[in-house]
Amino acid sequence: MFYRWLYSGLFYLIVPLIVLRLLIRGLKVKHYFQRWPERFGVLPKTLREAQGRPLWLHSVSVGEFVAAIPIIRQLMAQYPERRMVITTMTPTGSERVKAVFGHTVEHFYLPYDLPHIMASVVKTVNPCVLVIMETEIWPNLIHYSHRRGIPVLLVNARMSERSARGYQRFAHLTQQTLEKMTLVGAQNPADAERFIDLGALPQKTRVMGNVKFDLSIPASLKEQALAYRHQWGINRPVWIAASTHEIEDERIITLHKAIKEALPEVLLVIVPRHPERFDKVAGLVKKAGLQLARRTRGNGLEQTDVFLIDTMGELMLFLSAADVAFVGGSLVASGGHNLLEPAALGLPVLFGPHMFNFSEVTRLILAAEAGEQVQDDAELVQAVVRLLQDSSARARLGERGMQVVEQNKGAITMLVSEIEKYVH
Repeated sequence: MFYRWLYSGLFYLIVPLIVLRLLIRGLKVKHYFQRWPERFGVLPKTLREAQGRPLWLHSVSVGEFVAAIPIIRQLMAQYPERRMVITTMTPTGSERVKAVFGHTVEHFYLPYDLPHIMASVVKTVNPCVLVIMETEIWPNLIHYSHRRGIPVLLVNARMSERSARGYQRFAHLTQQTLEKMTLVGAQNPADAERFIDLGALPQKTRVMGNVKFDLSIPASLKEQALAYRHQWGINRPVWIAASTHEIEDERIITLHKAIKEALPEVLLVIVPRHPERFDKVAGLVKKAGLQLARRTRGNGLEQTDVFLIDTMGELMLFLSAADVAFVGGSLVASGGHNLLEPAALGLPVLFGPHMFNFSEVTRLILAAEAGEQVQDDAELVQAVVRLLQDSSARARLGERGMQVVEQNKGAITMLVSEIEKYVH
């Protein structure tokens, strides 16, 4: 109790800094200026007045929400009489919820983890079960849910060595929080062991796999991708840089100029991770002296050097249209992003040295020789050129990647079955 109140007291002290951060973010992304009351626990009227106990799923942002989509759909099909409440913490996450589910679910921003706010929010929502994706460990949210007898399930749970060291600095608070979990469904044995070391109860911690292996690829995707290949030039070599970060964007564009020296016709499809960077990346392309086309403008696809995807939710389409994929957040120390989407589509996947957020998936991809880890920009240039020139090598890596994904499916069925035990 003492450590949670100490945490809460410190949280109250930094609220002015949090508000300042919101303001700064709002200057870059206008949506951060919207729906502020929700962040301080003032929920939408429809949710306050709703009847019955809903299913509540929390995912911090886009990546976690996308992974949760099949879980949400199965739960909605299994319990059509139950309302589904989804919380996120970012505007991009909110936009994806609306794009995928529209008004069939209720969405609000998860409020700040202050005790008086969380006590009120948990009481108002009053879910039959709270499902939290991946590594969202909020002490007051979990405490007040536990106190009201609401099962709290941390699913698709991952805990990197780096994150574990961070939580270990607050060992007592972390232990007191994890002990209140009804279930920790870890992605792999290493994650489970780290959660137990931090305080999760061994009898409530299970290895349940990674839901990101359970990809569902629409049959129409290949047809849509082929249409883009015809626009670009059916035989033109295409590489995609997916989920790139600040600084990484500029490096990728510079590397593309080097790749063009070996393959003059090559096209780069670049997909920045954060939408507030779309215009900045467009400016970087022009500054580099490269021809630019943007997804939202559809201009000059045949002649362009770089095609900027300045939309959300279309990554799988453009991965499907490429020959080689580089997964961003890995040339910079951001921890990397999901390698499984390109692997499931049969693309050879390249990534940088910083993959600590996806260490187990990285290990599986490398062990199966389904992808390549590069250490620097020069190695990335060499790998892209080599693979674009060698269709047999691309096919071999792509086939192995699909096998890795296929062999590790099944987490969603297991997780939904586990969640169903607590829906009463």
